[in-house]
Amino acid sequence: MSAITLLDGSIGQELVRRAGDRPTPLWSTQAMIDRPDLLRQVHDAYFAAGATVASTNTYAVLPDRLMRAGIADRLAELTETAVTAARDARDAHGAGLVAGTIGPLVASYRPDLCPPAAEAARIYAGPVALLSPHVDLLLFETMSSVDQARGALLAAANAPCPVWLAVTVMDEDGTRLRSGEPVGALAPLLAEHRPDALLVNCTRPESVAPALGTLRGFGLPFGAYANGFTRITEGFLTDAPTVDALQARRDLSPAAYAEHTMGWIGQGATIVGGCCEVGPEHIAELARRIREAGHEIV
Repeated sequence: MSAITLLDGSIGQELVRRAGDRPTPLWSTQAMIDRPDLLRQVHDAYFAAGATVASTNTYAVLPDRLMRAGIADRLAELTETAVTAARDARDAHGAGLVAGTIGPLVASYRPDLCPPAAEAARIYAGPVALLSPHVDLLLFETMSSVDQARGALLAAANAPCPVWLAVTVMDEDGTRLRSGEPVGALAPLLAEHRPDALLVNCTRPESVAPALGTLRGFGLPFGAYANGFTRITEGFLTDAPTVDALQARRDLSPAAYAEHTMGWIGQGATIVGGCCEVGPEHIAELARRIREAGHEIV
């Protein structure tokens, strides 16, 4: 039996859902500005469900995204709000880790718009400096190309905490990053910059298993957390999209999601959880299934 780290599920989508307002290009950052009280509730719900990691609501708290909204001067303030909510929830729960999350520059799933790795690393330096002293690990999420992943790992080279890298693969072909590159193309980068864990995130659950077939060969702790969207639409790939361009699946019940995830654990994954549209009820069912199978949640 295995020791399994159980991540939380969606933070941004869950926060937007609870806020009940129409999504904006600032996504969960706007919800955090308008209703900061809800963020603590989201973290509390995931710990109550059995998660052992709280992901900070900083996926889109990035200089370029805040600049587009005219609030670049609020980077430190918003980072502190997000980190404080996650730490307070962890402390109230009495155990767990806080993961400082950092998403792609410019836009999700658009590596063609991302600055080259060296420039991206310079932009990421600010968020890394603000997060890393106050979290248990850094989690770079939804990296869609090898060069995007390189920029993240360059930025975190001297971070005072562990660094986890999560890449996203095509909805219909889990053997390829969203850039079209094979997942195996990460090999030289991982040999040079060894993250502490390697994950697949924000793709359809059905696409995860093929990706893990490659990831497990890299010799790193690995895992996955998938989304609950039908697919990433063309409408979401336009400039400054909002999440209402994406449609949630109706067939991904907690039981169905847990079934996928137990398959990943069967492949050797030791870090699992959920991404967009995967909520506390999914994590609660997953925790139950993990324990039922005789694994230990750590």
